[in-house]
Amino acid sequence: MTKNISDLLRAAAERTVPVVRGVPDEKLPATTPCAEYDVRALAGHLFEVVVNFQRLAAKEDSAFGGGPDHLAEAAWRDAFAAECEALVTAWAVPGADQGTTGAMGMPAAVVGRMVLGDLTVHGWDLARATGQEYAPDPAVVDDLLDAFAELAPTARTMGAFGAEHPLPDGGAGASPFDRLLALTGRDPDWTRP
Repeated sequence: MTKNISDLLRAAAERTVPVVRGVPDEKLPATTPCAEYDVRALAGHLFEVVVNFQRLAAKEDSAFGGGPDHLAEAAWRDAFAAECEALVTAWAVPGADQGTTGAMGMPAAVVGRMVLGDLTVHGWDLARATGQEYAPDPAVVDDLLDAFAELAPTARTMGAFGAEHPLPDGGAGASPFDRLLALTGRDPDWTRP
């Protein structure tokens, strides 16, 4: 049975929230697989995404780039967990994944997959950068592989994805998650410098 976006977001959040809770303060300046962000900037970006995509689920305007510094508070990790729960709730509202949403008038189902991808891929980014384990939910990965295969060309044009990372043997022996990471421009074998 296919899961709805809210169920998939819950599964992704259950894997990513522990990683965010496990980010030690001393690792905030560390490099991540997402080259333009260090750990602090990436955690702040992911926090902003989670907050703004709640608004998008409700067909409201988002406010990317103009919000507060979510990591300024001592309990930002707990606040992130609460916002993830609010995100799941927002996308569980009947009709949240129907119609269009956002300034670009994108299909709401696509927008829901965008935040699902951020929770999953950035969860891995943060885990790798801080020496934590990360194993995504297989149903989430399967859903994202299909959605991101369609989104990738536009995402690359917009700078959201890098060029697809080449996998050994054309990806024939790669796991679905490694293929997803490569699709977004990441090296699945990335390690902290």
